[in-house]
Amino acid sequence: MLEVDGLYKSFRGLHAVQDAAFEVPEGGIVGLIGPNGAGKTTCFNMIAGIYRPDAGRVRFAGREIHGLRPDQVCAAGIGRTFQIVKPFAGLTVLENVVVGALLRSKDVSAAKSYAAEIMEKLGLGPKRDMLASSLTLPDRKRLEVARALATRPKLLLLDEVMAGLRPTECDQIVAVFRELNRAEGLAILLIEHVMRAVMALAQRIVVLHHGEVIARGTPDEVVRDPAVLESYLGEETQV
Repeated sequence: MLEVDGLYKSFRGLHAVQDAAFEVPEGGIVGLIGPNGAGKTTCFNMIAGIYRPDAGRVRFAGREIHGLRPDQVCAAGIGRTFQIVKPFAGLTVLENVVVGALLRSKDVSAAKSYAAEIMEKLGLGPKRDMLASSLTLPDRKRLEVARALATRPKLLLLDEVMAGLRPTECDQIVAVFRELNRAEGLAILLIEHVMRAVMALAQRIVVLHHGEVIARGTPDEVVRDPAVLESYLGEETQV
């Protein structure tokens, strides 16, 4: 479904991403991990249309999408969350999710119905009429996911949605993603430092270090890779 091939991105001479290549199969779940500053979010931003690659290409469902605007990438079927969540603070939880749902449905009533369905899956139903500004961090994370899911993506990019969650909260949201993947075939590419979530969700893992892919494989293969242990898992992982 997603093919990332030979991506490069530099900022004022700093090579943030160098020759990155990986793919997400249709209906697959892939983890993108690595130390802080490894280039993970820069890869997301190139996929999502925020940055244009200096070189390389991004193909989604057989179509080249590098160079498209973020709204065009979203319309093509890629939804994403952001590491720093910024809901529309003055809107209710329901209204925030309706904004996403209106991408596919121009009828407000239908958008509200679909938004309510998404919120129930994420445990936000009882808080639908609360202002987004009043939510706790875990609920803001869920709202961020709900807004992305409301756009009805074929591929969901998750940027550290487990950060700051307690283990039980992490397990709950992992269960939601598993069910969406199983029941709806939603493909997922996730950036995550919480290895509890990565190991529970990902079928394949790609490891970035200094902007380069240093390992790829199944979770069991990656956690035993000496280069990964030395550069990342030995000291930075939260389990």
